[in-house]
Amino acid sequence: MAETEELEAIVTVAVGDVESASDLDELERARVAHTGRRSRLSEILSSIGGLPPERRGEVGKAANAARIAVESALDRRREELEAGLLGAELAADRSDVTLPGDPHPRGALHLVHQIRAEIEDIFLALGYEIADGPEVETDYHNFTALNMPEGHPARSLTDTFFVDGHPDVALRSQTSPVQIRVMQHRDPPFHVIAPGAVYRRDDVDATHSPMFHQLEGLAVDRDLTMAHLKGTLLHLVRELIGDHEVRLHPDFFPFTEPSVQVQVRWVDRHGTARWLELLGAGMVDPNVLRACDVDPERWRGFAFGVGLDRIAMVRHGVPDLRLLFEGDLRFLEQFA
Repeated sequence: MAETEELEAIVTVAVGDVESASDLDELERARVAHTGRRSRLSEILSSIGGLPPERRGEVGKAANAARIAVESALDRRREELEAGLLGAELAADRSDVTLPGDPHPRGALHLVHQIRAEIEDIFLALGYEIADGPEVETDYHNFTALNMPEGHPARSLTDTFFVDGHPDVALRSQTSPVQIRVMQHRDPPFHVIAPGAVYRRDDVDATHSPMFHQLEGLAVDRDLTMAHLKGTLLHLVRELIGDHEVRLHPDFFPFTEPSVQVQVRWVDRHGTARWLELLGAGMVDPNVLRACDVDPERWRGFAFGVGLDRIAMVRHGVPDLRLLFEGDLRFLEQFA
């Protein structure tokens, strides 16, 4: 009986110490003193196994009840002290918790990427696929396979960014090399678009930049004609910019024959209306098909390349291409 009486006394003292604790540190000291490994309660609990069998049940039941009583008192007092501490902190804090928090502005795609995604959707709806390729290209893919002979102006250092020490490696000047790679590794028919950044040593005015964005397309199939190309281009322009005045103007590109420009009426920052080239296109030159082991007697193709930045300029009245790349949020947020 001595153990049960002692346990009652232990509970009385422990609960008294717990309820009189004035802060969490004092409560922790009471916990260690009354439930720690060296406490009398722990000693009694660990000694139960050594008691005579007929006493183990009674003492064990009383010891567990004592432990539960002390731990319950500890939990209650801890909740009371923590609540009081929180109340004191709130009373000292003059912040109005009902005020709205700091706003987190929503991000948005850059205007050029918005245009790119829209054009991709237009051509995906027409059954085209999206193709990709490296931005650092070989001379062969960027020039030779596109029917640009040695001495062509585009191959000069004044037009193209070549890699130091590697005269046959350059930053691609158009996404046309992606079309070459598609024709080399796939059998016709195919309809693909190739969007991405391109690089040229060109910043002569507000409509040019050393880095800009293109989306080029290639269709190779049987019996394609300029009528198919014209219909595709007019559909694209109408979907993108609506009822702008548009014209197809004859042009020359080494990799297409015949070739055309699609031009739209555009008003510059000085209020002057003029024709602005939106994209170039044409029927794929037979030499380009042969360079990719595509038989021009069996297959015909058309290709086009549109400047995504130019589309943004015409569609939204942007007066200077460089505004798209300067990172000025005052400008970019208009299109978020």
